[in-house]
Amino acid sequence: MVPFAGYDMPVQYPAGVLKEHLHTRAKAGLFDVSHMGQVLVTAATGAVADAALALEKLVPVDILGLKEGRQRYGFFTDDNGGILDDLMITNRGDHLLVVVNAACKDADVAHMKTHLTGCTVTLLKDRALIALQGPAAEAVLASLAPEVAAMKFMDVRDVTLVGVACIVSRSGYSGEDGYEISVPSDKAEELAKALLAHDDCEAIGLGARDSLRLEAGLCLYGNDIDTTTSPIEASLEWAIQKARRTGGEREGGFPGAERILSELANKTSRRRVGLKPEGKAPVRAHAKLFADAEGQREIGEVTSGTFGPSVEGPVAMGYVPSELAVPGQQVFAEVRGKYLPLTVSSLPFITPTYKR
Repeated sequence: MVPFAGYDMPVQYPAGVLKEHLHTRAKAGLFDVSHMGQVLVTAATGAVADAALALEKLVPVDILGLKEGRQRYGFFTDDNGGILDDLMITNRGDHLLVVVNAACKDADVAHMKTHLTGCTVTLLKDRALIALQGPAAEAVLASLAPEVAAMKFMDVRDVTLVGVACIVSRSGYSGEDGYEISVPSDKAEELAKALLAHDDCEAIGLGARDSLRLEAGLCLYGNDIDTTTSPIEASLEWAIQKARRTGGEREGGFPGAERILSELANKTSRRRVGLKPEGKAPVRAHAKLFADAEGQREIGEVTSGTFGPSVEGPVAMGYVPSELAVPGQQVFAEVRGKYLPLTVSSLPFITPTYKR
């Protein structure tokens, strides 16, 4: 157990990080992510469209076009076009459910309360969040609620599990098919035990969660994205829908729009890329990146790096100049005074198994 964002979190269980990682890729892993913030945004008018339009003033995402029972990835931006946090947004019919990162949730809630005029913003303190990930996730959860098998990637619905009303989304943070389950806190342990009773399901800690998401090319806030990175630099432009771009029905209108829309049109000076080090040794976060083997021209740094059990080798992400952000390009990382070669790689490192 380690301290993480004010919580005690499990890094690993007895099987260890490597086996937990591979078990999730092969069968199903259960993660406790109750440290995340679950926030309700409700318009005073009772119309979810009004809540959507209000939230669009803080994110460069099409929320008005998000259908009931669907979820979308987004991020809060600041006036400089940096990223304050990344989040998931769900249209729940008469309100929005926003899931934010643990370390940012107090600031995020304050941010929303300040700027979402005409809306009530409520941090849910009586709900836990658990994630079930892996190719057997559907079979494991369907053993308790058969209807979840019909859900598609980013669907969200009400499901009764262990006799209690839960909110289930078909999504996750591993690159695998799976679900995230919002459950009343007093029923979380019972639900976890019911899922873990399935032969294919094992408890998974933070260590494997990190290696799984890195192989999947997914950002960790505070490492790969923060207020010094714009969504375009971070290669997250896919999350900015046409309606919010230049010429769209509701272009701009979010913090940092001038910079972000300009970068969409004119490119950026640097980009987040995948990096594959040679050999078996991982290159960790904050290692400096260079264009040459002699370390003469510094070009960026690694933001996340570990050993990828599924790809049987080290994997990393980092920022490099846009002209070097080309798969196959060689760069070098400084590790203990040596300059180790890495190859710029497309992301993700594994093939996602989302059920679309």
